[in-house]
Amino acid sequence: MLTKVDDGERLARVTLLAERVSALGREIGLPYVAASADISSPEPMLGQDGRPLAETTFEWLDNAVRYWRDRAFALRAPFILAARYSAEPFFYHEGRFASWRPLARLEAIEVREAAEAFGIQAAVIAPTYLTGGVIGAVVWAASEPVADLPALYAARADELHGAALRLVCAYRDGQDDDAPPVRLTKREVQCLKWAAAGKTDADIAQIIGISGPTVRFHVQNAALKLRVAGRAQAIHRAAGLGYIGASL
Repeated sequence: MLTKVDDGERLARVTLLAERVSALGREIGLPYVAASADISSPEPMLGQDGRPLAETTFEWLDNAVRYWRDRAFALRAPFILAARYSAEPFFYHEGRFASWRPLARLEAIEVREAAEAFGIQAAVIAPTYLTGGVIGAVVWAASEPVADLPALYAARADELHGAALRLVCAYRDGQDDDAPPVRLTKREVQCLKWAAAGKTDADIAQIIGISGPTVRFHVQNAALKLRVAGRAQAIHRAAGLGYIGASL
């Protein structure tokens, strides 16, 4: 039996976690915080009082910049773009993004101009990848350069990532599908993976050595288990749960 999350209790927990995130920022010299529980959504994270955390718990460099009210912000901001391409924490230092190892896609993102426009001179960004394909993020920033930022990142990135993940996960409690966990069979996963690769039922039947009607049966059965309608939704949901990866 699934336990329903009490919304008041959830937001009280979120507020405490947000205060911890803010305190961590002040402790490491990156006092300005921006957070999103879902970078695809313009809706701000709310605290126990029902107000956006960005207006109560978190402070930003320029209080006149109400980024959480800008519905197009996530599409323009390079910090959010970078969070789509790195599941690990990374940092902004001396005009570019960097991580603990070379990441060409991350380093290729033009960020200096936008960062300077926001007054950001240094930052650590912690993406939070959740089930269902949701990506959240927490940014800790400073208005002045931080000379030892690479060393600070190396020493504290794991702690910051953990704090960000706890905050975003706690915020999303009860917001995702509350159906019981789904277990797909090997054949159902095979059929969905090949379908995701653009193969027809006839193609899949030939590849894995079963009949076309059997392929359709497995896809339909997977959709029923995933509580969705149709092939496309089954593929999307299975991908969000990690059943469909990059390899076939």
